[in-house]
Amino acid sequence: MAVQIAVIDDWQDVARNVVDWSQLDDIGQVTFVHDYPADNETLAQRLGAFEVICVMRERTRFDADLLGRLPNLKLLLTGGMRNAALDLKAAALGIQVCGTDSYKHAAPELTWALIMAATRNLVAQANALRAGVWQQGLGGDLHGKTLAILGLGSIGQRVAQFGQVFGMRVIAWSENLTAERAAEFGVTYVSKQELFEQADVLSVHLVLSDRSRGLVDAEALGWMKPTALLVNTARGPIVDEAALIKALQKRRLAGAALDVFDVEPLPPHHPFRTLENVLATPHVGYVSQQNYHLFFSQMIEDIQAWSAGQPIRLLT
Repeated sequence: MAVQIAVIDDWQDVARNVVDWSQLDDIGQVTFVHDYPADNETLAQRLGAFEVICVMRERTRFDADLLGRLPNLKLLLTGGMRNAALDLKAAALGIQVCGTDSYKHAAPELTWALIMAATRNLVAQANALRAGVWQQGLGGDLHGKTLAILGLGSIGQRVAQFGQVFGMRVIAWSENLTAERAAEFGVTYVSKQELFEQADVLSVHLVLSDRSRGLVDAEALGWMKPTALLVNTARGPIVDEAALIKALQKRRLAGAALDVFDVEPLPPHHPFRTLENVLATPHVGYVSQQNYHLFFSQMIEDIQAWSAGQPIRLLT
């Protein structure tokens, strides 16, 4: 009997064309579901018939309650090897969970695009040109300025390299970082307070955890220069959203460039949609051609391996 396979969270309706899903024809039938996340009762009705579900990152939350409402589910697949929206302990009760590799350049490239666009005020300049206006105000500069990186992991390291190419002084801090480790990448280790105080551009590159949640709070934002730019392409809850909104409204911070938020999709009347000193994008740091191709091609491999009784890239 054909296995019922769902590809969900495909909000842009792109999944069917990124890879060749006919590779699974001898295993089962693939259905593409484009709906946004909903309550568990609705999700259970929507997904109850499927034995295999492919999810995109952390769009739909699979908690113990929802997993308990999906008795047919045998295999849950996610883009990447980490997904905080999946209850892996509950999934271990008979559901196998597998992941994929990630294209490592997508998020750093988007981070730098945001830094440059916000610094040079490119959105306003482009919109002015379209409106028939010419040269609105002055753009900022990066050469000689200080790039502060909160979290010098694989993404933070690449962003540091970009900053160095642009002639920026690069500093970094995280709870696990040492001066020796930072020096390996030509980066200066500083204290947390020094990181925020010295930053002309502060870019967040931490994994969301109990330790990092709310780490960029009102106190930390208060340490920053009023001319500084905060950039977050990591996870929304690392930054205290209410404190950031207040700082931006009162111009205690020059601006913010954000790709991630506490609630996604961003609510319709959220201040980040209207504040003039915010450049906001809809969590597209991982939404690139190569990353999606890698995610979905390896999901196909995961399904084939699971069907053959030899699952790969297991998260549980």
